[in-house]
Formats: sequence, structure tokens, C-alpha cells
Amino acid sequence: MRLEQKRQKFSEIKAGLDDAESLIRKMDLEARSLQPNVKAVLLAKLREYKSDLNNLKSEHKRLASANSNQAARDDLLESGMADAMSVSANQRGRLMMSTERLNESSDRIKESRRTMRETEELGVSILQDLHQQRQSLLHANDTVFLLLKVPYRHHLLTGKFEGKDEKEINEERRKKEQVKEIKMLF
Repeated sequence: MRLEQKRQKFSEIKAGLDDAESLIRKMDLEARSLQPNVKAVLLAKLREYKSDLNNLKSEHKRLASANSNQAARDDLLESGMADAMSVSANQRGRLMMSTERLNESSDRIKESRRTMRETEELGVSILQDLHQQRQSLLHANDTVFLLLKVPYRHHLLTGKFEGKDEKEINEERRKKEQVKEIKMLF
């Protein structure tokens, strides 16, 4: 792989790492706005993702630094300061190792993105479920409210009140108390 191709790969990986960091920040904001029981699970996952991302950034930085050192060394070697054959074989070996590491890092980034998408989809699904449950509760509350108001509405329409008024309820209580007193006498 040429030096320019390596630089391009490093730039692509850097852009991927920046994208992953941005996605993690967005997921963090969304997770913090959820219910506490869901929020705790998602924030724990996000901490893992942040840790993985920081490891990838460190690896990228290390490889980029090694790559720039290697580029400087290659320039010196190409000017005839070392044996061309051994340098070429050594370079190939290092280049293959670097390429393998870059590919592994790319795979980890792809896996992290896939996991983030799944987590985001799960969050959206949970929010939709919560919204549906909220709508059901509001509907149930409205239904109960209407049912409690039916006798009152009937009274307004017919002039008759089907429910018991306070006098009738007090009268029933008084009668029940009298029955208890009589039973106690016998």
C-alpha cells in the first residue's frame, strides 16, 4: 500500500471515529431523557461504547504516530542510508501489520455502529410503547371521568337525579345505626 493510500485510510478511520463519537453523544442525550429504569441500562451500555471508542482512538493515534515515524524513516531509507532489500522486506512486514490493525479497527468501528443503531432502535421502540401506554391511560381516565358524570348529566337533561343525594345517604346511615342499636338491645 502506498503512503498516500495509508494516509487516506487513516483519514477515513479518523472520520469514522468522529462519527461514532457524535452518535454516542446523541445517544447519551436521548438516554438521559428516558425513564430511570431504562436510562440506567442504556447509560451503562453507552459507557462501554465510550470506552471502546477511546481504545480505538488511542490505537488510531498510536498507529498514525507510528505511520508518520515510518514515513520519515522511509524517506531516509530511500535516500540510500540502508540496504534497499532489507528495508523493503521490513517495510512490507510492518505495512501488513499496520493494514491488519487498521482492518481490525475498521471492523470494530462497524460493529460499534451496528450496536449503536440497535440501541437507538430499541430506544425508539421503548418511547413508542411508552407513548401508547400514556394514550391508553389518558383514554381510561377520560372514560372513568365520563362514567362518573353520567348521573349528573342525566339530571341536567331530565330534571331527575338517579344517584342518591346527600340527604338520602345520611338517612340510610341513620337507619342502619338504629338497626344496630336495636340488635344490641336483644
